[in-house]
Amino acid sequence: ILAASSSSCIGRKTCPPYDMIVISLSSSRITLQCWIILDLFLTVICEPSYFEEDINVVIKTVYMFLNYSSLWFGAWLSVFYCIKVASFTQSFFIWLKQRIARFMPWMLLGSWVCSFTAAIPFAWDVYSVHDNFTAPLPVTNSSAMRTSRKDSLDLLILLCNAGIGMPLILSVVSSVLLIQSLWIHTRRMQQNATGFRDPSLEAHMKAIKSVCSFLILYITYFIAFTFLLYELFLRFSTPRSICIAVMAACPTGHSLVLIWSNPKFQELTARICHDTKCPVR
Repeated sequence: ILAASSSSCIGRKTCPPYDMIVISLSSSRITLQCWIILDLFLTVICEPSYFEEDINVVIKTVYMFLNYSSLWFGAWLSVFYCIKVASFTQSFFIWLKQRIARFMPWMLLGSWVCSFTAAIPFAWDVYSVHDNFTAPLPVTNSSAMRTSRKDSLDLLILLCNAGIGMPLILSVVSSVLLIQSLWIHTRRMQQNATGFRDPSLEAHMKAIKSVCSFLILYITYFIAFTFLLYELFLRFSTPRSICIAVMAACPTGHSLVLIWSNPKFQELTARICHDTKCPVR
């Protein structure tokens, strides 16, 4: 996906808004996957000193920043699909459709800024919060220390939820609007069908399935991320491992649906498999 979208921007003065979103989304997800592997590697290899050094703060802060970025870019992809494909006639919607290409660079830049801002609390609070739950507290003033740490944790969770709530709302609203528009248009086409196989009708049904898949994967990723954010499960526990596995699998599933729904990505995949002698169906 990254290769196909980047090649579309080569030789152009301006990059198409769709390619800008996909490049940002795929780059953040590739980096996030590599960062998760690095985190697991350090946890296994350097476990005795892993939580005693400042490297834990860096790992968690960058991890949260990449997660926020992935959520924002996924939301903007849903918004872009809705604006470009949906057939609403409201004046504001038409105004957005005409100016989405101009707004997209600023929307992506704003996403980076929002993600960085939401990840900042982990740079100054993650170590103290973690120390509260892993290290034994002294007998004296233990109640006051627990209260102070709990307040810090509550503030951290509040800030993080504010950071991930907006992209979820954008993704859900735009996806629902797009599904509604596609469904109404598909019903009209079915009523006017002549009985022969209509490629346009099949394309609309494929688009509905793709958007539904995007929405399900996005919400699943969001739920797993929220569980990890609230620290509801113990480290190395089975539920926590399931959440991590879901967060690793959902972006992959989202990318596969993106390839399946885009002829440009299908063509590149077929070409790569042909060059490597891989069978493709």
